[in-house]
Amino acid sequence: MQIESFRVFCDLAETESFTKAAQINGITQSAVSQQITSLERQLKSLLIERSKKKFRLTREGQLLYEYGKQVIQTYDSLLSRLQEVKDIVSGTIRLATIYSIGLHDLPPYIRRFLRAYPTVNVHVDYQRADQVYEDVLGNVVDLGLVAYPNKESRLEVIPLRNERCVVIAHPNHSLARSKAIRLEQLDGLKFIGFEPDIPTRKAIDKVLRERGVNVTHVMEFDNIETVKRAVEIEAGVSIVPEQTVSQEVAKQTLVAMPIVDAEIDRLVAVIHKKNKVLSPAMKQFIEMLKEDSLGAVNALTREPLPGVSSQTAALAASSAAASAAFHNTQPVVLPPPVSETTAVTPQVPKPAVPNALAETKPVPTTSTSVSPTSAATTTTKTVRPISSVVPPPKVLRRK
Repeated sequence: MQIESFRVFCDLAETESFTKAAQINGITQSAVSQQITSLERQLKSLLIERSKKKFRLTREGQLLYEYGKQVIQTYDSLLSRLQEVKDIVSGTIRLATIYSIGLHDLPPYIRRFLRAYPTVNVHVDYQRADQVYEDVLGNVVDLGLVAYPNKESRLEVIPLRNERCVVIAHPNHSLARSKAIRLEQLDGLKFIGFEPDIPTRKAIDKVLRERGVNVTHVMEFDNIETVKRAVEIEAGVSIVPEQTVSQEVAKQTLVAMPIVDAEIDRLVAVIHKKNKVLSPAMKQFIEMLKEDSLGAVNALTREPLPGVSSQTAALAASSAAASAAFHNTQPVVLPPPVSETTAVTPQVPKPAVPNALAETKPVPTTSTSVSPTSAATTTTKTVRPISSVVPPPKVLRRK
């Protein structure tokens, strides 16, 4: 009886899916079935109720799952401790992230991490927020990057920073002449929003509702890129995290204006399953995210440290505030981050805004595996570029 057979069985029990269990362990569905059959033969017990109804463990299967998890955790802890003793950082990190963080925040961190630890492989999935939580809890991925993290007893939440949100508009829009915006100026305007179940949308709606501001949602999307494209074609205005529109502002295709009478800050955090054994590679990746956010700025004076860009320093200042507020501790001043010279993550093309009347198509998961040795990226599934998988908007009203 092998440890890997226990692992496959436990993954199957948690995901209730042969497909997902195969995906997690990098094997075929047939191999999953064979390993389960082999376990049943060795234990002389039926572990899974094989019927057309919902997936269900037998009493023997539930018992094996409970003790199997303990065996796996002990084994993983042993491997992790051995690597720490030998000062080895290697292996694979499976990461799921929401689109806005994955496209705008994550790439420089991955570049720096792979330069520091070239024997580590990083596999990235771009997902909706609810799918990130599901994959973390189902052990499909090791870590998740989300905004406005949920308070979930089964999850460990590590706050990184607060990101300021701004109003964006086309340069020809009447609001574009304003240096700053009061929320009441948005009342009655056409608004490009995120879909209602997305945490950022919920936070924005809450602030607008508290201020008595009623906007007219004309389009809704599930990712930041399509929201920006809709604003660029003058379909309406929107509220988004400031750093996600830095390129558009520099190219003068969008105007970003701070909100003077309200603070809409988006908390970004790392999540992982509670009691999960983190490998040295995972621990170092999390520490890099935390240290870089805190280290790029003097937490007391809010002055940038030498060699740090103003944008990085601004993000670092908000990170220090987020971390201190979450943990109720004083932020620590760390050295400035290493300069970045090479890129290993792909430049994702900006998706065009789909026709408002186009037929909605399902959004497949986009997975990217970063190879530290070749400094190149390869897709691990047959998927289309993000530009072609963004769903068309839900049109609530056409003006």
